[in-house]
Amino acid sequence: MHGRRLSLAILALAAVSGACAPGAASRGSGNIEHPTGASLVLRVQTGGGFIAPQSTLGQIPEFSMFGDGRIITPGAQPAIYPGPALPNLLVEQVNEDGIQAILEAARRAGLMGPNATYHAPCISDQATTTFTLVADGQTHVVSAYALGDSSCDGADTQARAALAAFRARLSDLASWLPPGSIGEQSAFQPTGMRVYVRPLAPPADPNLEQPPIDWPLPQPLATFGTPDPTLPDLRCGVVQGTDLAALLTDADRANQLTPWRSEGREYTLIFRPLLPDERGC
Repeated sequence: MHGRRLSLAILALAAVSGACAPGAASRGSGNIEHPTGASLVLRVQTGGGFIAPQSTLGQIPEFSMFGDGRIITPGAQPAIYPGPALPNLLVEQVNEDGIQAILEAARRAGLMGPNATYHAPCISDQATTTFTLVADGQTHVVSAYALGDSSCDGADTQARAALAAFRARLSDLASWLPPGSIGEQSAFQPTGMRVYVRPLAPPADPNLEQPPIDWPLPQPLATFGTPDPTLPDLRCGVVQGTDLAALLTDADRANQLTPWRSEGREYTLIFRPLLPDERGC
């Protein structure tokens, strides 16, 4: 009898461990399967258009939901220039009922079918919004150029309108998710930070010159990270652990134009917090 109880306990523990393992599927009666843990379930990201490539380095996806129910979104930034060096990221928690409601809304918006790209040929130099959904054992990717612009009528009008409506709903989850399924927003604390390094370019307006901050880590900025293969004079590295804590102390008081001084030279840094599913540069 004792051996049977022990075997049952081991089986129960294994079942719980499997349910919590990152990447495992969530199953339930009528539920849409999705990854668990820190694995990505849904991401909405807008990028491209007529902008310089360097300006996209610090961009954060507008919506990221993970298998453990965390939802990470950019928060408001003060309307000043230069703005803070660190982006303002917010996290809120949804339970399984909330995840299922979002997945069902995504299905109705057309995100569980074949991958698709919707063009708007009558508009130029606009951004593209990409929806990435991981559900029912598949990764679905749907992109829409100039989403929300209805000036181009065509065969994709209905699909584009459904995507735009879903995107708008994601910005106001509390108004339609099941009662009690979503928590309060709080500041997201990253465990890793991408740091992009390039030689300092003096501001066009001398009145915007900023006092420098000494780079606090032992690795000099001249050799920090690795060179970017597509952008000259740009390097990227990841800071984690105690190094990240030391860097954040200084980055909290820096702004976008702050020079960072290392071995007698000055650099411009761009900070990009890593989201739970991201690694490296």
